[in-house]
Amino acid sequence: MMRRNLLSGLIALTAILALAWWPDGLDAQGKVVKIGLSLPLTGADADGADAILKGAQMAMNEINAKGGVAGYKLEAQVFDSATPAAGQYDPAQAATNYKKFVADSLTLAAVGPVMSGEGKAISPILSEADMATITPSSTNPDITDPKFQSQYRPKGKAVYFRTVTTDAYQGPNMANYLFHQQKMKSVYVLDDGGAFGVGIADSFQRRAGELGVKVLGRDRLDPKEADYKTILTKIKGLNPDALYYGGVMQAAAKLAPQAYEVMPRVVKAGSDGVYDLSWPKQSGKEAVEGWLCSQASPELVTSPKVEAWVTKFKKEMKREPTNYAITSYNAVMVIADAIERTAPKKPLTRASLRDAIQDTKLGSIQGPIAFDANGDILTKTVSIYQWRDGEIKYVAVAPEK
Repeated sequence: MMRRNLLSGLIALTAILALAWWPDGLDAQGKVVKIGLSLPLTGADADGADAILKGAQMAMNEINAKGGVAGYKLEAQVFDSATPAAGQYDPAQAATNYKKFVADSLTLAAVGPVMSGEGKAISPILSEADMATITPSSTNPDITDPKFQSQYRPKGKAVYFRTVTTDAYQGPNMANYLFHQQKMKSVYVLDDGGAFGVGIADSFQRRAGELGVKVLGRDRLDPKEADYKTILTKIKGLNPDALYYGGVMQAAAKLAPQAYEVMPRVVKAGSDGVYDLSWPKQSGKEAVEGWLCSQASPELVTSPKVEAWVTKFKKEMKREPTNYAITSYNAVMVIADAIERTAPKKPLTRASLRDAIQDTKLGSIQGPIAFDANGDILTKTVSIYQWRDGEIKYVAVAPEK
């Protein structure tokens, strides 16, 4: 009798362990959705990436504190996409990270990437896995352009969604602002060779030419080089009204002090690549003074509607927010909304979640969020900022025309 009871107990225990291991078994296994976050958390881009990470974490914390969504708890799976060799974001590392997401059956969606070079590397991986990512800051339009579907989403369906607009608007609208508000008649254009930097410099330059602005030349900065003074001295001799830089912080950190030394009075402008709260520390307050930059979102952090959110973010995350911390927070809210709409009706898979994200119609603290067939957000607001006394100050909405 004792043998029989022991054997029965062992059989029951084995069955319980089997259920716990089996993916569709106990609630502990079936009630977690992992969200992948691959961000350049070290190197030149670390501060902006940290703000984005903390925006996503705040959303997950709020959702889980209320019991999760549709019975699921959200769990962040975080990897660094920067490498010491690159000194900044590394597209190859981002691709490796996304392959890890795909290999984990509980990772059903992602938030990111930060940079467009990463986006170009990961999109085919996402397409193959039918897995959606929502980027709060990557703006190169090629990734979602139907002309490049075979390259970036070979399976056809959109997998790369955005809570910001693209450089098809960010670059041209900055050109509009400099032409109309700064009376720019001539400009010299620089880029840092990255997918984002080249793309936004191209779109800025194209629009400047359409406005009749004289483009005096174009050069590429190597982010790993230390000295840009030869290029800047050449530009100074051409006497441009403005200098435009398309790129991110690794080159910008050196460009700003050298441009201040060589050509201090020229109007200087860039994109969201230089909307980085660490820039005055990296380059010096005096060097970044007066620089204009754009962001591919509405101004949010100073909005009275978002004041309570900003206060909470500062308290809980122990840092200042950025607009892209808010668009990251909203990216998680989009995923949660998609889970809530999907889970009661059908099995929650990467593909079913992707389909629900595509159909998003969500009110948020940045305004309505909905996507076109390619994954781009329908709102196209671009905001202009200026560095003043070591702080980034909102100036205006960039004109579309």
